[in-house]
Amino acid sequence: MSGHEILTVTPLTPRIGAEVSGVALGDDLDDGQEAAIRAALLAHQVIFFRDQEMSVERHKDLGRCFGELDIHPGIPGPEGHPEILHVYADAETTRIAGEDWHSDVSCELEPPMGSILHMHEVPPSGGDTLFASMTAAHDALSEPMRNFLGGLTARHSGEYAYRGRYVGRGIDDTGAVYPEADHPVVRTHPETGAKGLFVNRIFTRRINGVSAAESAALLDFLFEHVARPEFQVRFRWQAGSVAFWDNRCVQHMAMWDYFPQVRSGYRVTIKGDRPV
Repeated sequence: MSGHEILTVTPLTPRIGAEVSGVALGDDLDDGQEAAIRAALLAHQVIFFRDQEMSVERHKDLGRCFGELDIHPGIPGPEGHPEILHVYADAETTRIAGEDWHSDVSCELEPPMGSILHMHEVPPSGGDTLFASMTAAHDALSEPMRNFLGGLTARHSGEYAYRGRYVGRGIDDTGAVYPEADHPVVRTHPETGAKGLFVNRIFTRRINGVSAAESAALLDFLFEHVARPEFQVRFRWQAGSVAFWDNRCVQHMAMWDYFPQVRSGYRVTIKGDRPV
């Protein structure tokens, strides 16, 4: 039986998000399962799995099914696992990562293709993650606005996002140089060909080639626009849940409404290509 026949893909909204069942991610995937998961990701932009058990090594191997693994520029992984990002918050936490709309590490010249987050411990309630389709956000704009934005680039910087952010985890980033890059405001997805907006609150600092006032007004408009509820799906985590999102066409935001409860999981991130 091929992966296409045994996976069940249930859309959660018409624009973004689907729950996938009928596969154990902790086992080696056959070619059919791998292809079916990739197809579901491309169709729905973020996909969710429930009740999954995975070792750290298997989690990394799963990510490698879809590309080479990326290493986060701001925070080291657990001992011996530089490719793992430990997503963690508890009563001692003073700020969390991803508490605003963003596309992961968009300040890199080649931002990640996607991320796979496996949640191990969740609070009794809260701690949801919101995901938004940048394809839907782009398509909802008027044609003159799409054409105008299609000719622009924007500067993305890691300095503002990362400087001092991980002091609470014992990381001294004095002397660290964080990436920055210029990317198209509208990027074309390398696999689907769909156009999507590629600016976000955490990393995008300015629109290039326009005045500071014009840049600020444009970004304010776009940041409000991409956060409209009709472009979103909201995922309620359970222990063992997995989310796999396409960073090329999705933004996400983590809700920190569960202090002082513990929320803990591991994430791998898959290398991407330069936005065009």
